[in-house]
Amino acid sequence: MSTIQKKTTPINRTLSIVIPTYNESKNIVKILDSLRVAITREMNAEIIVVDDNSPDGTSNTVEEYAKNSKNHEYSIKVIRRDNKKGLSSAIVTGIQRAKGDAVVVMDSDMSHPPQTIPKMVEELQNSDYDIVVASRYVKGGTVSGWPFKRKLISKGATKIAQHGLGIKIKDPMSGFFAFKRHIVNNINFDAIGYKILLEILVKARGAKVKEIPYNFIDRTTGKSKMDVSVGVDYLKSVWKLYRYGKSVKVSERRTSVHFLSKAGRFYTVGASGLLVNYFVSFLFGAVLSNLWYIYATMIGIVFSMTTNFILNKIWTFEDRNFASKRTLMQYGLFLGFSGIGAVFQLLMVYGLVELRHVNYSIALFLAVAIASVGNFLLNKKWTFQEKVWS
Repeated sequence: MSTIQKKTTPINRTLSIVIPTYNESKNIVKILDSLRVAITREMNAEIIVVDDNSPDGTSNTVEEYAKNSKNHEYSIKVIRRDNKKGLSSAIVTGIQRAKGDAVVVMDSDMSHPPQTIPKMVEELQNSDYDIVVASRYVKGGTVSGWPFKRKLISKGATKIAQHGLGIKIKDPMSGFFAFKRHIVNNINFDAIGYKILLEILVKARGAKVKEIPYNFIDRTTGKSKMDVSVGVDYLKSVWKLYRYGKSVKVSERRTSVHFLSKAGRFYTVGASGLLVNYFVSFLFGAVLSNLWYIYATMIGIVFSMTTNFILNKIWTFEDRNFASKRTLMQYGLFLGFSGIGAVFQLLMVYGLVELRHVNYSIALFLAVAIASVGNFLLNKKWTFQEKVWS
């Protein structure tokens, strides 16, 4: 179990800013120029750029910038890693090399405004908070430039983190945050996926968190790193963090708390199924092939029903009995009841697209969301033999 070394005095005003990069040569100079404006000499700051051997020469660009620019308010360090090892592990490498009493983590694509950093550091300096999260979803925060699909994915991933891991803040998926360096001293990072904040929130037990609003602006140059593999890594990360939390949590016996825990798991499974369904359907319907949207939706349904069954069996109901006959019977029941929702989903998608001329992405989202509610209720009652409201 990780512990927090409590300090009674405020942090010194020394700051490390960790920026992971991969193929960001078109953005990194802009972010460094912006940091020159935002950071004051009193912050005694260092910039740590952790580059995963970018083919576009990002690390060379940073080194040239550091060499040619004069009168910096901060020092610049470049850490070159041999190959692409992932965003979270790059951030952990930067944290391990950081010398500041406070650490800020931010992206290099100009989506995180450097002018927010002084406010984050001020909150750490003058309050009892251990972590300050720049949030898109608290009052005053906004998201600019994202299509409906990206907003949907972000909201779904947020709900999974909140309900699956018991995280209370509104934007646990933020990649822009600051923390007092000492709270991570005893954390053994797994660094799976792309959101290291989740791991800190789960493992820095007892840390006090504050969210402050900011305006997220989607990148205008360079290529987004979001793809299907990122979604898979995220689910792996959540599962591992859930098991970590369970291993250190005292067993809860109260019926009301147990019910809420089950309800939260159901909701999380539904959200993960929605993401799987949407990803796979969109992949086959709009990316990898020219399949008719109905066929693509059917493939998405099969994938999501299978992952929902596995997660409900292992996680929600903690059923570790995988005897062939029992599991096949449960899977058959699950598919049968889920098929009812599938038929409803297909009819709803077809009706909205063909009769109401609704955009396919919106129609798909509405159909999956409504069908998932029915799937939960039927399978809770009959497949896993539990009372609906127990």
